[in-house]
Amino acid sequence: MSEASRETPGAAAPGRIGVIAIGRNEGQRLVRCLESLAGRGVSVVYVDSGSSDDSVANAKRFGAEVVALDMSKPFTAARARNSGFERLRELVPSVEFVQFVDGDCKVDEAWLATASAFLAAHPDVVATCGRRRELFPEASVFNELCDIEWDTPVGPCRACGGDAMYRVSAFEAVGGFNPTLIAGEEPELCIRLRKRGGQIHRLPNDMTFHDADMRHFSQWWRRGVRAGHAYAEGVSMNGKPPERHYVPQLRRAVFWGGALPLAIVLGFVPTFGLSSTLAAGYGVSAFRGYQAVRRRGRSVRSSALFGAFATIGKFAELQGILSYVGHRMAGERSRIIEYK
Repeated sequence: MSEASRETPGAAAPGRIGVIAIGRNEGQRLVRCLESLAGRGVSVVYVDSGSSDDSVANAKRFGAEVVALDMSKPFTAARARNSGFERLRELVPSVEFVQFVDGDCKVDEAWLATASAFLAAHPDVVATCGRRRELFPEASVFNELCDIEWDTPVGPCRACGGDAMYRVSAFEAVGGFNPTLIAGEEPELCIRLRKRGGQIHRLPNDMTFHDADMRHFSQWWRRGVRAGHAYAEGVSMNGKPPERHYVPQLRRAVFWGGALPLAIVLGFVPTFGLSSTLAAGYGVSAFRGYQAVRRRGRSVRSSALFGAFATIGKFAELQGILSYVGHRMAGERSRIIEYK
């Protein structure tokens, strides 16, 4: 039996693929991530952002190259990924494809081989991603909401999320991630890749299994605030035609989270309370969200849950938008928004 035939399923040609994992205090989640990469024939770089647990020791135990991020500088996931990529290029100058993965995700055993083969066969595609699933959707409604959110259409798309494989030459050509962005850095990178003629493609294959570990409403709310901040900053950078990046999302957040409630309150007295009928619009919004998810084949319960929370989430998103605007007017740098 040849050496190649004894490799774990999904193994890749050594030196062709590199993996960048980032994390901070991920504990067992990071161990699960590193275990999923073992035996794949790839170089793994782990970027640690000031962990106080055994993350660094665990990464070294699994043979990963460790980069300790300088925490005296403002932290962003984008900066961490760039630092990991720089180290990977030093270690493996011949690397062709780079997979980024968050430390709270494990990688499907066939994904690296599947994604790299797809990129090799499609030279116009510069980034590809697959299906990110929630590892424990039954643990909380918030975990379940994440799993629904990530169930997106396959085929050509405008952007990837935090877990994705990029063609190294294309990634370098645009300068990698924008290290100043505290959220929304992946879509912004994909905009620059597409402007250079590159294509982004989502495959139907399982890619990663994520452990959101969201147990409280406050965590889910902060995640919505972060999304709103990304919308506002995305519009400020790329909101003009033809890109119109995040413009629809920002408008929905402003309307449902601010304009409509303001109209209800201001019109209550002059119309003898009749303006309160405008509140029925929230039911319409929730129903539209329900329909969209139901069409994907989700259960009635899951669809209704998503519709309701997507509507409530507009208030959190508006908070993030206002936070971005406030910091920008004050000439201040926004701080990272974490939900864990």
